[in-house]
Amino acid sequence: MSVAEAVPEAPALVARPPRIGTRFFRSELWLIFGRRRNWIGLAVLAVVPVVLAIAVKATADPGGGGLIGSILANGLYVAIAALGLEMPLFLPVAVAAISADSVAGEANQGTLRYLLTVPVDRTRLLAVKFAGILVFSAVAVLTVAVVGVLIGLPLFGGGDMLTLSGSAVPFGFGVLRLLVICGYLTACLAGLGAIGLFVSTLTEQPIGAAITVLILTFASAILDAIPQVSVIHRYLPTHWWMEFGGLLRDPADYASLTPGLLSAAAYVAIFTTAAWARFAGKDISG
Repeated sequence: MSVAEAVPEAPALVARPPRIGTRFFRSELWLIFGRRRNWIGLAVLAVVPVVLAIAVKATADPGGGGLIGSILANGLYVAIAALGLEMPLFLPVAVAAISADSVAGEANQGTLRYLLTVPVDRTRLLAVKFAGILVFSAVAVLTVAVVGVLIGLPLFGGGDMLTLSGSAVPFGFGVLRLLVICGYLTACLAGLGAIGLFVSTLTEQPIGAAITVLILTFASAILDAIPQVSVIHRYLPTHWWMEFGGLLRDPADYASLTPGLLSAAAYVAIFTTAAWARFAGKDISG
């Protein structure tokens, strides 16, 4: 018997698929929600529905029709009106700050290079960063809605929800419509978050990235208010943000959300791809 025959063959190595854990994602959530400044930001968002509800209750004058005018009829409208008030400014500011800090903040603190030498795949890193942005966007929107409901129902009551069409729907359907509005606004903010993620890959200064995202947001809102450039309105990231009024009518017009959702999906696809293209070949020297 030869030596080769005497030595037993080594067992074949069976390739195992890589484990997909949640440790990195949980670490990203802790990075976002473990910072005091982000909790302060959420607290500022929560103040608006409180001030709105107290002001309407104290004056017993909702100030006309529309969302604010419906607050006296049902406490759910405190949450909806507060979301309508915060969507043009406060919510975008919060999401811009988080998304701009996603990559630029790591680079600024010198931790980005460490992350990439663990090693962490750059595509996975960007995916986790965007997922964190998405979670924060949902939490920010729900914070406004939940606080609005908690203060609105004791002050103005619940019961059947009077729609903008003049008819009433059961309270449960009102809550469902509020949740759909929250989901819609979260999707819209996800588009803004994708823009922020891309801008964050271009710089190591999170403050500069946040300012850039806010400038783009306000520029979009200004252009959307100029009739002479109406041809580009539908392509602006902010154009469809407030198009949830159809959910407050009877019957609810869920189809009215489709253009906004498609717009948000397009911005997410374009700018996450751009962020990946930029970040995949970026030299990390910090």
